[in-house]
Amino acid sequence: MSANVETMMYVRQKPWHGLGTNVPEAPASADALRFAGLDWTVRQEPVFNSRGGIIPGYKSNVRDTDNSVLGIVGDRYKVVQNADAFNFTDDLIGGDVRYETAGSLREGRTIWLLAKMPEHRVAGDNVEPYLCFTNSHDGSGGLKVCMTPIRVVCNNTLNLALGSAKRIWSMRHTENIRERMQEARDCLALADDYMSGLATYADRAANKTLYDSDVKAILNELFPVTEQSSPRERATAEKCRNEFMVCYYAPDIRRFRGTAWGVINAASDLATHSMPHRNTKNYAENNWGRIMDGHAIIDKAAKLAMAGVAA
Repeated sequence: MSANVETMMYVRQKPWHGLGTNVPEAPASADALRFAGLDWTVRQEPVFNSRGGIIPGYKSNVRDTDNSVLGIVGDRYKVVQNADAFNFTDDLIGGDVRYETAGSLREGRTIWLLAKMPEHRVAGDNVEPYLCFTNSHDGSGGLKVCMTPIRVVCNNTLNLALGSAKRIWSMRHTENIRERMQEARDCLALADDYMSGLATYADRAANKTLYDSDVKAILNELFPVTEQSSPRERATAEKCRNEFMVCYYAPDIRRFRGTAWGVINAASDLATHSMPHRNTKNYAENNWGRIMDGHAIIDKAAKLAMAGVAA
């Protein structure tokens, strides 16, 4: 199945893989769970060796709907059910939570959901903050929650790493998972702190002047070429620089052109929408991962553009 997507639901535009159930309005958690095909649970069973003996210290995570084994985990691993993930997000955000997309990857081994939060103004733009939550049932990773602000006018992600506020929180599946989920609630319930920090950061960036020579120097750092670079590497770097400049001169960035915020938004546009130079099989799925973890190009461009300015 395309991009390893097993099931999902989405609102608005069809996702990158062209799969999923389209719903006209963002549903609440109970309906989102059903539309996304996540209305199943995971049970734990012993792991046996070839002679029928139980292997101590391990358990298998088994999906109840089809008895498929999602992963072999240590016996300290505690399952967080899909419904609990939605309840966690409901409690975290509070109020009438609506889900824009949710689903499972890799045959149910990983699930995700994305919930919309109240809109904010950042540097004069409308920005929609989203809360992203991922959970694995195969032991490959823990629970992860993060803030992902999206600039409405151009649908660019602004998931910048800020020194002033935490954007991401993760935890392992261990005995104290319930206590740690409460810690996550306490931390991410202050999500407005991140948006306030982003607004302050954006204002500083929008007021920091960058000349054409500065932008050129930033591009040289983002897409370097050395004497040892091959002709192919030189051509790729030049193409990336040209694509960046197309983004930099886009109409929605016009009023920020000549500022650090313009450079950051151009880098975000490039990272969010430009096609990869090597369109590998898992590119789209990896790009989704970068929404959660942050994108190196965006963070590096922001650091270069804001050099000498406190974040």
